[in-house]
Amino acid sequence: MTHLPNEMRELLIELVEKTGLLRRDLQHQGDLDRYTARVSRIEQKLMALAAQVEPDDPDLAKALKTAWTLPGRSLAFRNVEHQKGDEGTSNPKSQIPKPKK
Repeated sequence: MTHLPNEMRELLIELVEKTGLLRRDLQHQGDLDRYTARVSRIEQKLMALAAQVEPDDPDLAKALKTAWTLPGRSLAFRNVEHQKGDEGTSNPKSQIPKPKK
């Protein structure tokens, strides 16, 4: 397997992350039991994908696993990386003063 372009890597990670967030929401709402078989099949296919990717791109495989098992952490990590990339550029949100309490 060849390396995916960065844009495709990011989209794949985001897709898995969103699916992981949905799984977590179902769990918190008590609805996961209703969809256990479907979620298990999604997880099985995702782990098979990660296993296929791992020999050529262990970082992507790890990111996919993290996005599924800990989607909040994955999202927070991506946000930090994105903010690091914005340093030195004009960010209109950073120029808006915070409201006083």
